[in-house]
Amino acid sequence: MIRAVVFDLDGVLIDSERLWDQARREVVARHDGRWLDDATAAMQGMSSPEWSGYLRDTLAVDLTQDQIIDLVVADLLERYRRALPLLPGAIQAVRRIGQRWPLGLASSANRVVIDYVLAAAGLREAFQATVSSEEVPRGKPEPDVYLEAARRLGQSPQACAAVEDSASGIRSAIAAGLAVVAIPNREYPPPDSVVASAQLVIGSLQDLTAESFDWLARGESAEEARERRLDEAEAESFPASDPHSDWAGPPN
Repeated sequence: MIRAVVFDLDGVLIDSERLWDQARREVVARHDGRWLDDATAAMQGMSSPEWSGYLRDTLAVDLTQDQIIDLVVADLLERYRRALPLLPGAIQAVRRIGQRWPLGLASSANRVVIDYVLAAAGLREAFQATVSSEEVPRGKPEPDVYLEAARRLGQSPQACAAVEDSASGIRSAIAAGLAVVAIPNREYPPPDSVVASAQLVIGSLQDLTAESFDWLARGESAEEARERRLDEAEAESFPASDPHSDWAGPPN
């Protein structure tokens, strides 16, 4: 039985992956670093201590980790102040699911970023627990942030479901023992093999309903639930399924 739902933030509720990337690239360019072709993918899911260390040690940014974090976060928040990039249906989805279950949030974003986004979106009170990966030992794809979110919600991980978009996020939630609803990120799509590990895959937040999690509670995948509904509809369409029907099917 699902007793709580934990949302990711970046890529699930806000269209922010590109903005994080731009903010980090700006710091690298301004401080004599060297951007690598795989840097964007390498940093997805990292906590701020992890990605700031990557900028310093791998991309050769000549600043301390604290300085790197401050510059990137300040740049990102300025972009958010100009226009908060909420994804279509984000507020509605949070409120819709929150009517049924307690909500948590497990994000790689810094605490100050999480708090700003939720306040600006009017969703601060919608979440009973929020966790930044900078508050746990390891970022995604390790399970720490989801384990802590479940703990703060007062639930076992197995009683929680996660809503994720990225490879690192899906892996993190699964490693923690949560059931996963995946909404694959279109700009940075996770590998098919990772998406296939989710219990349910949907196209957008508009598709995220209470029924989505009811499928998970029954142990059904989206395809299994779809087939079950088709079977039920087909059975209802044939009066021969009624033993009292006068029609018993075509003659032999």
